Amino acid sequence: MRTAIISRKTNETNINLKLNLDGEGINNIQTGIGFLDHMLTLFAFHSGIDLEIICDGDLEVDDHHTTEDVGIAIGKALLDALGEKIGINRYGSSYVPMDESLARVVVDFSGRPYLVYNDRTVRDRLGKIDTQNFKEFFKALSSEAKMNCHMEVLYGENDHHKIEALFKGFGRAIKQAVEITSTRLPSTKGML
Repeated sequence: MRTAIISRKTNETNINLKLNLDGEGINNIQTGIGFLDHMLTLFAFHSGIDLEIICDGDLEVDDHHTTEDVGIAIGKALLDALGEKIGINRYGSSYVPMDESLARVVVDFSGRPYLVYNDRTVRDRLGKIDTQNFKEFFKALSSEAKMNCHMEVLYGENDHHKIEALFKGFGRAIKQAVEITSTRLPSTKGML
């Protein structure tokens, strides 16, 4: 089974995470940030990844450390669970509508981390999370997973819908990218 267990403790957060790439989207998410929990639940469901995250963060300071560190932990877990990446699709893409909003997400488990991100949000906060921290989350995740990730809301009006479309699209793109479809390493270089 392609699984990972990550424990990460700093002066700002204490995270325990379990991930199963070949799951059914079963999840238990407890970050202390309701909106982030909601988005990670959507990600787990749409990716089919079983995901448990228990995070105790310094939310009395703000939501930044928890959001970024959860991204770090998920990225590390994805990289660990993928192992040598033999047989994976490597690439995944998804367009996801959420009412009036439309998001496009394209990923590549290339071993070269890079994030291109545009959520087109206009509000400063969604629930108790600062909207600028969504980029920090995906930046940390992409970096730790050694993944190339392009995410963009193409259009929309409601910021909740925009972010929800991105997380659902991310889940669906990841599901496609980690699927095993051959017995070869998906690279002409011979390594990812």
